[in-house]
Amino acid sequence: MTESEKLFHQIIKRLSNGVEGKMFGAKCIKSTNGKTAAFLWQETMVFKLDEKAQKDALKLNGSKVGSHIYAPEKPMKGWISIPERHSDEWTEFAEKALIYVEKLKK
Repeated sequence: MTESEKLFHQIIKRLSNGVEGKMFGAKCIKSTNGKTAAFLWQETMVFKLDEKAQKDALKLNGSKVGSHIYAPEKPMKGWISIPERHSDEWTEFAEKALIYVEKLKK
C-alpha cells in the first residue's frame, strides 16, 4: 500500500459523512447522496469543489484543474488535483468537497 493510500484511509476514518467507493477504478470518497466528492489517483487527491474552494486549492503549489484519467487533455470542470506534498490539506478539502456535493441534485 502506498503512502497516498494510507493517507486516503486515514481521511475516510475522520469523515463522518463520507464513505469509501470507486470511481474510474480509483478509490473515492462518496457522500451520503451517492455523489463522488474526491478520488485518489496515483499520489494525488482530486476534489469536487465550489468556486471559492477551487481558488483556495489552486493556490497550493502543484495543484491544478483535474483532467480526465482516460483523456488527460480534457479538463474536469470543478475538480481540482492536489498533490501528495499537500496531503496535510487533504482532509480539509475532503470535508469541503463533501459539503459541496451534498448540495448537488441526484
